[in-house]
Amino acid sequence: MLIIESVAALRRAVREWHSKELSVALVPTMGNLHEGHLHLVREAKRLAHRVVVSIFVNPTQFSPGEDFDAYPRTPAADAEKLREAATDLLFMPSAAELYPAGVDATTFVEVPGLSDELCGRFRPGHFRGVATIVCKLFNLVQPDVALFGEKDYQQLLVIRRMAADLDFPVRIHAVPTVREASGLAMSSRNAYLTAEQKERAAVLYRCLCRAAEAIGRGDKDLEHIERQQIETLRGAGFRPDYFSIRRETDLAPAGPEDSRLVILAAAWLGKARLIDNVRLTRV
Repeated sequence: MLIIESVAALRRAVREWHSKELSVALVPTMGNLHEGHLHLVREAKRLAHRVVVSIFVNPTQFSPGEDFDAYPRTPAADAEKLREAATDLLFMPSAAELYPAGVDATTFVEVPGLSDELCGRFRPGHFRGVATIVCKLFNLVQPDVALFGEKDYQQLLVIRRMAADLDFPVRIHAVPTVREASGLAMSSRNAYLTAEQKERAAVLYRCLCRAAEAIGRGDKDLEHIERQQIETLRGAGFRPDYFSIRRETDLAPAGPEDSRLVILAAAWLGKARLIDNVRLTRV
């Protein structure tokens, strides 16, 4: 596995692959890798000849007062996991390498509308930072396919819109959420949970499933379902940011005529902000 820290070296490596007509897959991450990330890598190897994994804790997607400094960083362990997964190239740049003019003086990419709802409302500027760093990685790697987990469903839609609007010739491949045995979605921020909190955190997924079951039974009062599950989360010790039933394609509030739905939730448990979602088709 190549470990590369500079933009110039990354470009040389992928240019050589492209010259040999080898397809390239990109898996962007912020490190502290878990089984969910490795599942993305294995899927990437199935889809392309060469796999690039990036590890970069991107400062522009953290709002003031968020956990940028505390975000778990485990570069040595991450590199070992990626070697075992037969990753071809690990790109580990510094902030100065990707933002040479500084993060406050950089050009930004913004996806209007989608970026302002749900997590965007509670984390101002977050999706602007996500769209910017993914745009930069697409420019650098020029992948044929890029893989993202469905746990970050709003992020997935933002990236799809950005890639379409800016005419990137890259296929965005979504990979289903990898879960603990309890149902808890795997996340790097789960490291903030105590053992007791981690066991309790599975309540979030259970609330999503109960809401989906209610809709499946024909309950049309979506606002009541949302309020009911928010109260359940509060009763379990969570601090919910939102629990919302949306249209799957664009995250508009679900109407009575919409059949393809996604239920999304974000809630704090201790120091961890957990997000999750489930999708369903209403008949």
